[in-house]
This record gives sequence, C-alpha cells and structure tokens, in this order.
Amino acid sequence: MTYVNLGSWYQTSIINKDTGPRSIPISKNLSPGSKSLQIPSVHQKQRKPMSSICAVLAKEETLQEDQRKPTFDFKSYMLQKANSVNKALDAAVSLKEPAKIHESMRYSLLAGGKRVRPVLCLAACDLVGGSESMALPAACAVEMIHTMSLMHDDLPCMDNDDLRRGKPTNHIVFGEDVAVLAGDALLSFAFEHVAVSTIHVSPLRIVRAIGELAKAIGAEGLVAGQVVDICSEGLSEVGLEQLEFIHVHKTAKLLEGAVVLGAILGGGTDEEVEKLRKYAISIGLLFQVVDDILDVTKSSQELGKTAGKDLVADKVTYPRLMGIEKSREFAERLLNEAKDMLAGFNQEKAAPLIALANYIAYRQN
Repeated sequence: MTYVNLGSWYQTSIINKDTGPRSIPISKNLSPGSKSLQIPSVHQKQRKPMSSICAVLAKEETLQEDQRKPTFDFKSYMLQKANSVNKALDAAVSLKEPAKIHESMRYSLLAGGKRVRPVLCLAACDLVGGSESMALPAACAVEMIHTMSLMHDDLPCMDNDDLRRGKPTNHIVFGEDVAVLAGDALLSFAFEHVAVSTIHVSPLRIVRAIGELAKAIGAEGLVAGQVVDICSEGLSEVGLEQLEFIHVHKTAKLLEGAVVLGAILGGGTDEEVEKLRKYAISIGLLFQVVDDILDVTKSSQELGKTAGKDLVADKVTYPRLMGIEKSREFAERLLNEAKDMLAGFNQEKAAPLIALANYIAYRQN
C-alpha cells in the first residue's frame, strides 16, 4: 500500500477536486523584425467587455469557494450532542447519599472528554430512522461503562496512572477502595438506566440492546482484551494477530456496542445493524492504532494523560511491531473500510458517522 498523508488527504477529500486555477493562453502574432504590435481597431473594441468577463470569473470563483465549504458542520454537531449527553449524565447520576461514592462517580463521569462513544450511539440511531430520545439512555450507559473502564485502568494494580483528562485520577483523589466501588456502581447503573429510562422503544429491542452491551464488555469483549493485554506485557513473541485481538476486544468492542445499540434502538433492520457493526469494528481498531501512534509522538500535556506509558510498561503496540509509517498506512486502510460500510445509507444522514471516522483518524489527543 502506498502511504498517503492522512491530513492532506482529508483536506482534499472535502474540496471539489474539479476546481482549480486555470491559465488562459495568449497568442502573440508578432512577425520577425516587428518593432511594435499594431492592434486593429476591432481588437480595441473587444477590450471593453473585460469588466464583464472579470465579473463572470469573480462569480465563478465565488461559486467554487461555496463548493469547497463542507456541508456538514462537525464541530457544531459534536458540541450539541455532547451537551445533550452531559446534561443527561448529570441528571442520571446526581449527588445523593452515600455522598462519597456519588462524588467519586461524578468526578470521573463529568470530567469532560470528547463523548465519542455516546455520540456514535446517537448518530447510528438517527441514521436508521430513530430519534435522539430513543437512544439517549443507552448513549449515557455506554459512557458510564467507558468511564468505569478508565477508572479501573488507572488503578495501581492495572496501569498505575495518576493523570486522566488533565486531572488527577479517581483513586488519587478518593482512594483505591472508593475508586473500585465507584466504577462498579457505574457499571451496574448503566444497565439499570437502559432498562428503566429508555422510551418509545419496544421491550424486545431494549432487551436485545442490553444483551449486546453485556457481551461487548464481558469475558468475550472488553474484559477479554484487558486480560490478554496484561498477560502480554513483557513478552517478546507477541505478534500482530494477538495485538489485533487485544485491541478489537479492549477498545473496539465498546465502540461496536455503542453503534449497534443505537441501530437496534432506532429500529434498524438486521442488515443495517450488521453493516454498522462492521463500521464500528473498523473505527474501533482505528481508534487504538491512532492511540498507539499518539502515545509515542505526543507529550502528556498534549494528550491530557501520561504519554509514553506503553513504552515504559513494555507493552506491544502497532508502532513497536510495524513502525510509525506502516501504522499510519494501516490506519488509512481501516478508515476506508469503515466508510465503505456506510456507502448504502443516505449520505446526508451518514455524514456524522463519516465525520466521526475522520475525527478518530486525525485526532491529536
């Protein structure tokens, strides 16, 4: 595969490629030995319309500029959806007794973050014809589980990290015991929230969604990836196949769960659900490949978490096995595979998922 700079590829992909500067050939009918160019009066009369020609060219240039503008405002979309998710999370996990456990839950849950997983859930629901209200509890549940996984990841017995999203990790603030329990509480409440708070969706679809979510994070999903990752530390013979298993389960499975939940709750057909599942697996693996690259190319300040920790822990990563350039090529391939899965959908409705795939590929933290 030929390496293509992803940044420049993305810029050109949203611009009309047929536009561009044109040159107008000028023919000079000068005979040898001529001392000056005599312009017949008929040509002098043709000079007059130049202002109208300039006006036409200016208008054409303006139209070309309009064509270059992206039709989907990704930043506004993310802000609006993240705001909906943040409000729902704040309301779902309120301060109550026992105060300490709820403070710990809220500390990590409301610490910011890009909210990529819940937005994926909402976008998938919308794509198959559902409304935001149908998937919002599930979107919040996915974020609760994601937050739990980060809280547990950061513990001394796991990654032993003291910085997350630019803030001290939960166990640094509340202690290891409370951090473990707060993570457990978020995990169990996530399922309760989907079961109790989902509206305008049939019970059969709600049960199906809960089953998908449980499978995504259990011993065949996120936990499986975590365990194999732990067992692989310090081993020299770990290959690409095992590394892919780790990341498909540790990272991609929860992203898959987010997208599939949205598609199920939104009323998607089995065919639509499976296409979106494949899209999600590709962007899930893409997310981790990019994460591995950022871990060795960015600072802790840029990332909002400890940089280079995989290297220190002697973990196997894509850059370690493939090199940074080959890792970037692999990321490009995964991005294209994800977009291929969206080809059969309404492209206007698919715009958020296409933009999210691009965002995951080109993010800087």
